[in-house]
Amino acid sequence: MDPAFESGPPPERERHWIPILVGLAAVIVVVGAIELFTHKGGTQGTETNPYAEKLKLSDLKLSAAENYVGGTVTYLDFNITNTGDKALVGAYVHAEFKNSMGQIVQKETLPLHVLVENELAGYPDLVDMSRAPIGPGQTKTVRITLEHISDDWDRSYPQMELVNLKLK
Repeated sequence: MDPAFESGPPPERERHWIPILVGLAAVIVVVGAIELFTHKGGTQGTETNPYAEKLKLSDLKLSAAENYVGGTVTYLDFNITNTGDKALVGAYVHAEFKNSMGQIVQKETLPLHVLVENELAGYPDLVDMSRAPIGPGQTKTVRITLEHISDDWDRSYPQMELVNLKLK
């Protein structure tokens, strides 16, 4: 009888578990890294602070300008009045943009910068809030810069909340 046609159990195949486990671990690491960077990229956490109630927002102004590559940049300027007893030396604003049906179409959490007069005249300069803090009883104009806003946005002012306050 031909040995190729003998009946019996098939020869045992050796499994290589180490490459499979290494591949699985690599996939888990990549998925974890993507998750981490997509949740952190471009935004900060939104830690609220009770002191935000002492910071009054007013005189919102939206404007747009073309940037050097032909895109449109949107600026949102507004005043912050500090009615508390501490100086505001840093903050972010969490802004939610809605469409005509009241649905949120974009959320942004962006740092605030203070507009200060340029000593050589011309356009005001944007400076970090740590260099131009808003002291108790002071009102200053701040700006956030939006590189892109959803096309579905209804062009009304966004709902805004001050977050990640740094006080002194």
